Amino acid sequence: MEKDEKSHNPSQQGETESNKMKRHLILTCITILVSCSGSNTKKAIATIEPKNGSSVSGTIVFFEEKGAVKIKVNISGLGEGPVAVHLHAIGDCGSDDGKSAGGHWNPTNENHGKWGTPPFHSGDIGNVQIDGNGNGKLTLVDQFGRWSIGGSPKTNVVGKAIVVHVGDDDMSSQPSGAAGARIGCGVIKKKR
Repeated sequence: MEKDEKSHNPSQQGETESNKMKRHLILTCITILVSCSGSNTKKAIATIEPKNGSSVSGTIVFFEEKGAVKIKVNISGLGEGPVAVHLHAIGDCGSDDGKSAGGHWNPTNENHGKWGTPPFHSGDIGNVQIDGNGNGKLTLVDQFGRWSIGGSPKTNVVGKAIVVHVGDDDMSSQPSGAAGARIGCGVIKKKR
């Protein structure tokens, strides 16, 4: 009889129901927090392939988070010094000279210039300094709303080409900064 009295005690039943509700509430909160904390980062990548007999290679990665796009350039196989890197309008790197990528991407129809100092093309990324080992890196954040990953055609970098030039960009010569031949090219593809 004692056993039955304990199992039917209303105060213990209330605690059990209360514990179940608390546990359910905690699990629900954890589920919501986990689903909300999922990454909203969009990503697009271009793999650089050599053109014009060069040995350049590399990876260019675009990240978009909360509407801001960042580019990380990693290239190698080059001689020491600066080389220009630009976004080109056509996502085609099929030609041996890289000219199938067309001209600089310029949806705002501005003169060529230095990134961040108007006027400048949306494709005017700038120069990457190559070290004594033939490697170069550049990180740039678009603070001007020029780039997106999958956004409007005026800002979407996906489907464009990244071109590495043999020389540096003088930031003023029209239409492309007198950066010389195209020695590397990669089409920007959205990463799932």
